[in-house]
Amino acid sequence: MGHAMTDPYILNPGPRVPVTGLKAACSTDSAIVTETIMKILRDGGNAVDAAIAGCMVQAAVEPFMTNHAGTVVFLYFEAKTGRYHQLDSTGTFPGGIAPFRPLPKMTHGFAATHLSACIPGFMPGLKAMYDRFATRNWASLCEDAIRWADEGHPVSSFEYGITAGQEHFLTYFPEGREFYLPGGYFTPVGQRFGNAAMTRTLRRVAEEGPDHMISGGWARAFVDKANAMGWPITMAHMVETPPRWVEPLRFTHGAHEIVGLAPPQQQALYCAYVLGVLRHLGIADHAPGSAEHIFYMAHALRLGLFHCGFLGDPMVGSYAFDQLLDDDFQRAGARMIGGLRPAIDLTEHVRLTATGSAKAGRPTRAITSPALPPSSCELSIVDAEGNWVQMMNTMQSGGIPGMVVEGIPMCGSHATFTGMSGNMDAKLVAGTRMRRALGSTFVLRNGVPVLSLGTPGNVYFTIPQMLTYLLDFGLDVTAAQDGARMLPMDEDGSVTVEDRLMTDTLDRLASWGVNTRAISPYEYHMGSFQMCFRDGPGGQLGASADPRRCGVADGIRA
Repeated sequence: MGHAMTDPYILNPGPRVPVTGLKAACSTDSAIVTETIMKILRDGGNAVDAAIAGCMVQAAVEPFMTNHAGTVVFLYFEAKTGRYHQLDSTGTFPGGIAPFRPLPKMTHGFAATHLSACIPGFMPGLKAMYDRFATRNWASLCEDAIRWADEGHPVSSFEYGITAGQEHFLTYFPEGREFYLPGGYFTPVGQRFGNAAMTRTLRRVAEEGPDHMISGGWARAFVDKANAMGWPITMAHMVETPPRWVEPLRFTHGAHEIVGLAPPQQQALYCAYVLGVLRHLGIADHAPGSAEHIFYMAHALRLGLFHCGFLGDPMVGSYAFDQLLDDDFQRAGARMIGGLRPAIDLTEHVRLTATGSAKAGRPTRAITSPALPPSSCELSIVDAEGNWVQMMNTMQSGGIPGMVVEGIPMCGSHATFTGMSGNMDAKLVAGTRMRRALGSTFVLRNGVPVLSLGTPGNVYFTIPQMLTYLLDFGLDVTAAQDGARMLPMDEDGSVTVEDRLMTDTLDRLASWGVNTRAISPYEYHMGSFQMCFRDGPGGQLGASADPRRCGVADGIRA
């Protein structure tokens, strides 16, 4: 794990070594966030205390990934009761008001698809977590966030590259230029980036509680700015759709049980369907990275995503959620995919039709890029009492796109409003929540967690891939995190995958009519899995971080 310059907080993507032999564990995508979480755990806070403090500081030091006006989704195992809890606090849309889109559609980056303003979900979510499960004083959980906002965090090359790549979006409004371009420039690598206005806001959040950003002074400033821009929301809209506690979805896969995010989140149903289809295709009989693995996985991911268009918020309608869990339905999907394997060699067909991707008589690996930039952070935490937290905080679906209010940057939402595909769709009715694909997941044995995982970055299709590496192929956490990740099969019959497939795999895929396109060997859009796990029969814990970003795993030694 490489350090840039001499600052211990500036890390580079690269191989990580799991931390094992622990009685409490955590993994995040930031050395600063991991440090904050460890401090709370060592001082006697529980996993929820640590998660709240981690989210607060993460939004201060990773404004290129998350912010205090974004989204929070939380999955929790409560050791003393043995119960699982899910909190959905995505950004919401005010009832009776048309989508508000103050930014033009841009050629690339975050605003390459339409962004709509929404009501922030971040602080309402942390408040709901705190009220139900936290043990520490609220202000103490804000201390590190205030300190880092005030002193500034050291900018890494990873942060600089992502931020500079979003310049047109981030600096469209003068408020964005003031926030992201102090002195007229992006903060250089190795120097510190802080914000006095954010510091003032976070101090008020510490003093007044999360309500400062829900119904207090910041909320009023947010509504005033929205009104001045032409979005006619009121203070009542800020509390119109509160966070929702949901019973997580549980399903069996082989010798394990999986607990994931239930509707309105689509992830658990999507995983159940994809894993079921792959089971009927005999995925465990094939090698990781083989042509069969790539072919079956890419098609299963695509078919599962299609079926997610038939899901939504159960408050809206009686969706057929159980259909994706039905074994016969999964078997039928597997049969359809199996029927796509051709009986003749289609290599020449691929050579003739793979526009821009065929060279010297065989398919080459054309470079493509996932459509959306990274914009989320995952936390994985287990405390010494056996409480497990797996959660995401993200800039996605929060606030007014491109605007900054009292030091809090925002990005808005990519949600559609009439969509039957994709992974974000909302209805403009008060009290409803968007269909969304976030990835926090527990893997159980005998009813208790043995593994927790989640990731930002193309979440909707990376989770079933990781579960396949771990549970079907039986890889350890390091090998599973290293495994090549792919996009779903494209409509043109091509598959985009990290550039680490063997030549014979590419040749076999071509013979089946599949043109393979490549992205970077360790593509950061493919996420950063943060994982905690049981480490052997003694019940000790381990934690691991993904090589694609700048994550750090740590823990308290047993």
